[in-house]
Amino acid sequence: MNPDELEALIRSRRSSLLLDAHKQVGNDLLQRVVDAAQFAPNHRRTWPLRVAAVTGASRSVLGDTIADAMAMFGDDEAKVVKARTKYLRSPVVLVVASAQGSSENETEENKYAVAAGIQNMLLMAHSLGLAALWGSPAKGANEAIARTCGFETSDHVMGLVYVGWPTQQVPSVERPPTRVNFLD
Repeated sequence: MNPDELEALIRSRRSSLLLDAHKQVGNDLLQRVVDAAQFAPNHRRTWPLRVAAVTGASRSVLGDTIADAMAMFGDDEAKVVKARTKYLRSPVVLVVASAQGSSENETEENKYAVAAGIQNMLLMAHSLGLAALWGSPAKGANEAIARTCGFETSDHVMGLVYVGWPTQQVPSVERPPTRVNFLD
């Protein structure tokens, strides 16, 4: 791949929930998507990435777990009801977390590494013809999600990535020019 092809891939990636919720994504493709995250920069090689691939009926379990946590923290009833079924919108939800470090600074660096890894996952999914969207976890649901996914409760859930086969293309969004302060 040359720089122009890489730039085209980056510029054409879109966050999308316009996907077929019933058409399965093979484990071999999911493994490639997840493996791409391990190649993100990782200060001190702590390997903080934690991933659970949630499919089938487990998506409802995830939704109920998150909805119950939201209800416990007093979220709006409409949001709680929506959370119970929202993870059924895609055939796969990748729950991505960052391991706690041995210090506060290492924990923060781990989060940066995992965030960069998620971008690698999104780009790999796009390159494979898949649609993906990185969603934020519900406030107050971290421990419940971590337990459901087999993570340590000290792991920080960075996102829930919906993955599936696209049903249509998402239009390009005009972006402002990048502001760069060149210092000499």
